[in-house]
Amino acid sequence: MAELAETYHYIVKTTGVCGGNARIEGTRICVHDVIGLLHNNETIDSVTRQLPGLTRAQAHECLAYYEDHLAEIDYLVARQMAEGSS
Repeated sequence: MAELAETYHYIVKTTGVCGGNARIEGTRICVHDVIGLLHNNETIDSVTRQLPGLTRAQAHECLAYYEDHLAEIDYLVARQMAEGSS
Protein backbone atom coordinates (compact mmCIF):
# COMPACT_ATOMS: atom_id res chain seq x y z
CA MET A 1 0.00 0.00 0.00
CA ALA A 2 1.43 3.37 -1.00
CA GLU A 3 0.95 6.06 1.62
CA LEU A 4 1.96 9.66 2.22
CA ALA A 5 0.72 11.98 4.94
CA GLU A 6 0.37 14.81 2.42
CA THR A 7 -1.49 14.46 -0.83
CA TYR A 8 0.57 14.38 -4.00
CA HIS A 9 -0.90 13.45 -7.34
CA TYR A 10 2.14 11.57 -8.69
CA ILE A 11 4.35 10.76 -5.71
CA VAL A 12 4.09 7.67 -3.54
CA LYS A 13 6.12 5.74 -1.00
CA THR A 14 5.83 1.98 -1.09
CA THR A 15 7.55 -0.35 1.34
CA GLY A 16 9.98 -2.54 -0.59
CA VAL A 17 10.08 -0.37 -3.72
CA CYS A 18 13.11 1.92 -4.16
CA GLY A 19 13.98 1.47 -0.50
CA GLY A 20 10.64 2.96 0.51
CA ASN A 21 11.75 6.38 -0.75
CA ALA A 22 9.39 8.84 -2.41
CA ARG A 23 9.07 8.07 -6.12
CA ILE A 24 6.88 8.75 -9.13
CA GLU A 25 3.99 6.29 -9.00
CA GLY A 26 4.29 3.50 -11.55
CA THR A 27 8.04 4.07 -11.98
CA ARG A 28 11.31 3.56 -10.16
CA ILE A 29 12.18 7.27 -10.58
CA CYS A 30 12.78 8.63 -7.09
CA VAL A 31 12.22 12.23 -6.07
CA HIS A 32 15.86 12.46 -4.96
CA ASP A 33 17.00 11.35 -8.44
CA VAL A 34 15.14 14.27 -10.01
CA ILE A 35 16.30 16.75 -7.37
CA GLY A 36 19.90 15.53 -7.65
CA LEU A 37 19.89 16.25 -11.37
CA LEU A 38 18.37 19.69 -10.79
CA HIS A 39 21.07 20.40 -8.18
CA ASN A 40 23.63 19.63 -10.90
CA ASN A 41 22.34 22.53 -13.00
CA GLU A 42 20.01 20.46 -15.15
CA THR A 43 16.71 21.97 -16.22
CA ILE A 44 13.24 20.46 -16.00
CA ASP A 45 13.38 19.85 -19.76
CA SER A 46 16.78 18.13 -19.64
CA VAL A 47 15.69 15.99 -16.68
CA THR A 48 12.59 14.81 -18.54
CA ARG A 49 14.80 13.91 -21.51
CA GLN A 50 17.21 11.97 -19.27
CA LEU A 51 14.47 10.10 -17.41
CA PRO A 52 12.14 8.64 -20.04
CA GLY A 53 8.56 8.52 -18.87
CA LEU A 54 8.94 11.49 -16.51
CA THR A 55 6.64 14.37 -17.39
CA ARG A 56 7.17 18.05 -16.66
CA ALA A 57 4.25 17.94 -14.22
CA GLN A 58 5.83 15.04 -12.34
CA ALA A 59 9.19 16.85 -12.20
CA HIS A 60 7.49 19.95 -10.82
CA GLU A 61 5.72 17.85 -8.20
CA CYS A 62 9.15 16.47 -7.18
CA LEU A 63 10.14 20.08 -6.50
CA ALA A 64 6.99 20.58 -4.40
CA TYR A 65 7.73 17.40 -2.45
CA TYR A 66 11.30 18.57 -1.98
CA GLU A 67 10.13 21.90 -0.53
CA ASP A 68 8.01 19.97 1.98
CA HIS A 69 10.78 17.44 2.85
CA LEU A 70 14.11 19.27 2.50
CA ALA A 71 16.09 17.29 5.09
CA GLU A 72 14.92 13.90 3.78
CA ILE A 73 15.72 14.64 0.14
CA ASP A 74 18.98 16.52 0.85
CA TYR A 75 20.19 13.49 2.82
CA LEU A 76 19.32 11.09 -0.02
CA VAL A 77 20.92 13.32 -2.67
CA ALA A 78 24.11 13.67 -0.58
CA ARG A 79 24.25 9.91 -0.01
CA GLN A 80 23.75 9.24 -3.72
CA MET A 81 26.48 11.74 -4.66
CA ALA A 82 28.89 10.20 -2.14
CA GLU A 83 28.24 6.72 -3.55
CA GLY A 84 28.81 8.02 -7.08
CA SER A 85 32.17 9.55 -6.20
CA SER A 86 33.59 6.43 -4.55
